[in-house]
Amino acid sequence: MIDASPRGRRDALLAALSPGVRNGHGPLAQLMRGDGLHCVFQPLADLREGGIYAHEALIRGPEGTPLHTPDALLRCAGEEGLLQDFELLCVFIALQQWGVLGAAGRLFVNISADALVRGVALCGRASLAEAAQAMGVSARMVVLEITEHERVTDMEPLRHALKEVHASGARLALDDFGDGRSSLRLWSEAKPDFVKIDKYFVRDLGAHPENLQMLQAIKGIADVFGTTLIAEGIETQEDLRALRDLDIPYGQGYLLGRPAPLPRDTILLPALDALRDRRVAVLPHLGQNVRPGILRNLLVVQAPTATPETRNDTVAGLFKAHADLHAMAVVDGTRPVALINRQQFMNHYATLYFREVHGRKPCMAFANHAPRVVELDCDVDQLVGILTSQDQRYLNDGFIVTDNGRYVGLGTGDQLVRSVTEARIEAARHANPLTFLPGNIPISLHMQRLLDSGTEFVACYADLNHFKPFNDYYGYWRGDQMIRLVARLAVAHCDAQRDFVGHVGGDDFMLLFQSTDWLHRCQRIVDEFAQEALALFDDASRKAGGIWAEDRHGVKRFFTCTTLSIGAVRITPGTIAHAEEVANLAALAKHDAKLAASGLAWRDAADDSEADGHDRGPARIGGMGADRAIAPRPGAPLGARKAAARVATD
Repeated sequence: MIDASPRGRRDALLAALSPGVRNGHGPLAQLMRGDGLHCVFQPLADLREGGIYAHEALIRGPEGTPLHTPDALLRCAGEEGLLQDFELLCVFIALQQWGVLGAAGRLFVNISADALVRGVALCGRASLAEAAQAMGVSARMVVLEITEHERVTDMEPLRHALKEVHASGARLALDDFGDGRSSLRLWSEAKPDFVKIDKYFVRDLGAHPENLQMLQAIKGIADVFGTTLIAEGIETQEDLRALRDLDIPYGQGYLLGRPAPLPRDTILLPALDALRDRRVAVLPHLGQNVRPGILRNLLVVQAPTATPETRNDTVAGLFKAHADLHAMAVVDGTRPVALINRQQFMNHYATLYFREVHGRKPCMAFANHAPRVVELDCDVDQLVGILTSQDQRYLNDGFIVTDNGRYVGLGTGDQLVRSVTEARIEAARHANPLTFLPGNIPISLHMQRLLDSGTEFVACYADLNHFKPFNDYYGYWRGDQMIRLVARLAVAHCDAQRDFVGHVGGDDFMLLFQSTDWLHRCQRIVDEFAQEALALFDDASRKAGGIWAEDRHGVKRFFTCTTLSIGAVRITPGTIAHAEEVANLAALAKHDAKLAASGLAWRDAADDSEADGHDRGPARIGGMGADRAIAPRPGAPLGARKAAARVATD
């Protein structure tokens, strides 16, 4: 007769394990035969709803002993050669405790791929479901979480084991994806229902923009495989909000709940507060880490080539046959070795007796043996050296384009200038090269995220007064110092977790506040700028209170020392749908601020939308009774909005 009691089932399992468990004298073998092992349970939370989704069972040894922690237990199991036996016993203990507790929800249980293969061989499909049911647990509520202590080398037994697990009704998860051991191959082979993202990519997310990119890449892979993601290691409210806004569905970490003997009914209050807080997380941007562009779209001239043995007469004939050819590459097989400039070569060829003396000789004597060679995958930053080089032959001769070292064609100097310029402009839309702050694209994306979230926020447009005269008078270098001063003060007085600081371009900045004390923060930025900017003027200008310089019409007049104006528009949920509308209103509020003595003015988006194109009344702060500027057309770029909103301000 089979003993169906908990003790009987445990003895039956021990009998099926290795002799080292039954006969071993090591501390772990003795512990496995006794009752010293137990499980604690850590919650997994639904980051969308804020509830408990599941629990993970974590093994523990006797408290106050060297074998209390799971790391110590696993290390000892390896030393005693009982690793797979220990893992299988841990699964048994977890299911048994969970069944006794009668807890609701799924249970995640750790097991390595090798131990899973062995466990399925011991149980079989029917026995796995029946064994779980006998302990009061439905196999459909069990998630076997595969951990990779070592790389899986033999996939065939694992495929069979995974098929048996799925047939029993249990589900599968892949643990610690991204820790260096977990692999895309295992993800593809196992087709897990869940993948846990390693805590390395989750912790302090706001300070590591590259981790944000990795999370987005992992999300893309999960979409391909139809896998549900779980973020591990959540310890701060800021990381939790960022993960929620990235739409990672589930999470686990000390902020949500620590391991405990009993399962939790709710997540911890700080985590619940963070999930209920509808303010949008300020996600990091890559800034200078963004590669400005790859030149795969570079226009390549398909031109005839010469070899080192090609005669000068032949080269001249090719140039005459191809009137638009500015140069000719000399290649040895597929490898470029020199470049012949058309104008220089033909000037030589036209001289007296050249054809008689050099016509039949190899062309290498009149070639540039150190041409500029550009790979199609070359980063734009590497090409700036061509434009700034003292040797301008590269712009006149053009350059040779290669793909993996093989000749593919020629590029011209004007193409190079155009490509670098376009790439720089595109890069500046993502991150301003002067301040390293997010550019137009991140500004618009964050603005739209705020609108879509339904949270209240304040959009502020910051602009310098009398900056052009200052820049003309003192030069661009000091003008850049002033712009960086604005950036530094804006970042210093904004909450990095709540407020977004972007650089539209030139002296224009966009600040998107979720902080409730946004007005005081703006006032401090304006006041501190007024004090610190004086250091950028010379003594005479400081004493005079300004400088004499030409205005936009070329008329010389007096301009007071440069100050900062900030116009704000408060956005309440449902009043505006598109980021372009917010930018338009912020530009108008900025105009109000430039006319105000305090340098600050604000308007309410709800009032503006209700006015429906009519006079919207006076600005609320520092701009009482100011006339309204004509709104720029919807969809105009941020730089155009600045011009449309500026009326008699310089």
